[in-house]
Amino acid sequence: MASGESQSDREKAAAGEAAAELVEAGMRVGLGTGSTVERFLPALARRAPRDIRCVATSAATEAQAAALGLPVEPFETLERLDIAIDGADEVDPDGWLIKGGGGALLREKVVAAAAERFVVLVSAEKLVPRLRRALPLELLAFGLAATLAELGSATLRAGAPPSPDGGRIADLAVPLDDPAALARRLDAIPGVVGHGLFPPAMVAELFVAGRRVAPAELPDLIAAAG
Repeated sequence: MASGESQSDREKAAAGEAAAELVEAGMRVGLGTGSTVERFLPALARRAPRDIRCVATSAATEAQAAALGLPVEPFETLERLDIAIDGADEVDPDGWLIKGGGGALLREKVVAAAAERFVVLVSAEKLVPRLRRALPLELLAFGLAATLAELGSATLRAGAPPSPDGGRIADLAVPLDDPAALARRLDAIPGVVGHGLFPPAMVAELFVAGRRVAPAELPDLIAAAG
């Protein structure tokens, strides 16, 4: 590692190296978006498993993967994925995730749901006692003002371009004490195309700084971190 790297950078790199070992020859692989995935992709390219087929959740990931020689194709060509590997913005003691800080939340969720195994990579500071950041949303452009009025405390992300699917990216500032209830509420609003709450049941494996962490370990890990 470069001497100027932070502890977080080193942990992301370690998680990326560990996750790359999970990709085997012939797999169909979903590639997430964000700074941790940026560390995973070079590790995967170095391993160079034969005959893999990759789909990307964002233009940035697709460009980096292609530059590294990883094969990327449109998701329309594949019905299912063997594995999807992505980061997270926050992980709570119950295993709920917030994702979508980079604006790719809808495609990230579609790819995760299509994978037999959804693997999440984080550095230790992403483990939190409760979800607390603003929740990313993708909103339908049609009827946008009405959707924002129904949400109440959602703010369009300043300067953010539309998503690859034409949606508008917003952030919702509300208490996140009951993620399941909030997810149900958002799922019931037609203009909310997607939200960044990912349930624990979606996650097959979680790597924290390169170590596989069982769901039962999360409360103690988070409590120990203070």
